[in-house]
Amino acid sequence: QVQLAESGGGSVEAGGSLRLSCQASEAQHKNYCFGWFRQVPGEEREGVAHINGDGSTKYADAVKGRFTISRDNTKNTLYLQMNNLKAEDTAMYFCAAESAASCTVIGGLFSAAYVEYWGQGTQVTVSS
Repeated sequence: QVQLAESGGGSVEAGGSLRLSCQASEAQHKNYCFGWFRQVPGEEREGVAHINGDGSTKYADAVKGRFTISRDNTKNTLYLQMNNLKAEDTAMYFCAAESAASCTVIGGLFSAAYVEYWGQGTQVTVSS
């Protein structure tokens, strides 16, 4: 059982930056893949980015070039650096994990249907 705890959310003006962190309760072995999802009220949770055990990454088109996902296995921590934030990035952000070397993807991104572990979420609010 892996427990995930996000931090780093907050309020920022458009064009600003935030870095989200996700602390995992267990060592991040290469057999785990991790991802970030976001959700706004009334909408489905959508994939933002994921990182596989080998370090390969994938991003949603909406965040490509602005967000960077990374992992520090020595600290059991996943990160999401978010730059040039836009109002449409406002959402609850969730850390997620699957016990697989590569995340199961649908449409090119980590599918929420295959997530085995979720964090509690952290709110990001971007004002325009």
